[in-house]
Amino acid sequence: MATMNISLPDQMKEWVEQQVATGRYANASDFVRDLIREEQQREVGLKELRKLIDEAEASGVSGLTVEDIRRQVRQELGIDDADAA
Repeated sequence: MATMNISLPDQMKEWVEQQVATGRYANASDFVRDLIREEQQREVGLKELRKLIDEAEASGVSGLTVEDIRRQVRQELGIDDADAA
């Protein structure tokens, strides 16, 4: 495992130490590793969200009305129009 030294302002160092003191983390390194893992997961999620947005934008604008979409969803779910009222 590689070693990396970082400098923190006193307030941040105290906060990291408080997080370690909760017992959730074995030490400051464990805490920083957890932060990095969370950021990596967040980045993966953002990439997927960006991909979905790009796909949605590329699909174009629908000519359906909101009521048309509701009707389609009710039909797909097997909901009778009388049940929806």
